[in-house]
Amino acid sequence: MATTKPYISTSFSYETLEETLDVKPQGAKLDIGIPKEFAFQENRIALTPEAVGVLVSNGHHVMLESNAGLASHYKDNEYSEAGAKIVYDKAEVYKAQLLIKSAPVVEEDMGLLQMNQTIISPIHHSALKACIIEKMMEKKITAISFENLKDDSGTYPIVRSMSEIAGSALMLIAGQYLSSFNKGKGVLLGSISGIPPTKVVVVGAGIVGETATRNALALGASVKVFDNNIYRLKQLQDNLGHRVWTSVLEPRILAKQLKTCEVAIGALSNESGRAPIVVTEEMVAAMRPGSIILDVAIDRGGCFETSELTSHENPVFVKHDVIHYCVPNIPSGFARTASQAISNVLMPLMLDISDNGGLDEMIWHNINLREGIYLFKGALTDFYISQKFDLKYTDLNLLIASRR
Repeated sequence: MATTKPYISTSFSYETLEETLDVKPQGAKLDIGIPKEFAFQENRIALTPEAVGVLVSNGHHVMLESNAGLASHYKDNEYSEAGAKIVYDKAEVYKAQLLIKSAPVVEEDMGLLQMNQTIISPIHHSALKACIIEKMMEKKITAISFENLKDDSGTYPIVRSMSEIAGSALMLIAGQYLSSFNKGKGVLLGSISGIPPTKVVVVGAGIVGETATRNALALGASVKVFDNNIYRLKQLQDNLGHRVWTSVLEPRILAKQLKTCEVAIGALSNESGRAPIVVTEEMVAAMRPGSIILDVAIDRGGCFETSELTSHENPVFVKHDVIHYCVPNIPSGFARTASQAISNVLMPLMLDISDNGGLDEMIWHNINLREGIYLFKGALTDFYISQKFDLKYTDLNLLIASRR
């Protein structure tokens, strides 16, 4: 059988296809709802009137439940003057496509949440329930947590700000409860000429520990810092700019230092799960009567064996003649400062989401934002939560890539 040669015409030419680029879409207008919080003794609000003013002037719609900012000393008229719509029905606020909460999602919120809604809020792993996650998965919700929200420098800006507030507040609280009027030891938290300085022991050299150390040193106290992470201890020394007494967590050395201190701060925590208990009841019993323990790690179980959860209304209890302050969410006690810190992170984020054409596009272009997402359109993308409640885990990167 004869084969015919292919016919090639000189008028026929091959051309390369045009390159297709991933072009960012035009800005999206955001519909934001801010409800009034009633859970977790929450006094903060996620956006200040100034931040709302910036968002509204950029064409976004902000709806606020009446008195949502009152606990942070922000009045409704400040928000309405900034351009927000004030509503009196909670269900109305929950109709917004993007919900920004300063407290975690709780069971009471479930009936109000909308299908395909986006929620930005804290997550509070210790208080999380499987039924809440399952209901949010059913409603195909996309959820971003404050705790895991990363910025371009690879740090967690909201966590850092809240830790700095807690660390700064600790010395103020300690000074208050050491006073004779609060049945404390009656010592001044500082250094007076001719009198040995007050002794502070800090367990944990993270941001809370570092800020507490900085403030204690500024008052003139003698500070001793413990941590099992040598890198953190070194970083603390470098950040403070001068040498501080530091040690790894060796029980006998720790017990000896606690025995003679006036203030003990617990600021150890794990990335996930319970904080390690490093101070036993025996160590606490050996402490000086009238001294004070401030356990900042209480929201993850606490790192003192004698710690028990307290509230802003009843912040302290006495055990072995030692005052215990074990209030979770210390920044909520300094709500206006904390609200400004959260707002400083979230307002630019809202503008970025808009500039990128919405959250779906922003996630595609911004790797750091993906760290904060634990639910994406109903799929659970947080490995720790999936393990804790035995729920199906989906890799967010694969999920996003499959939608392109």
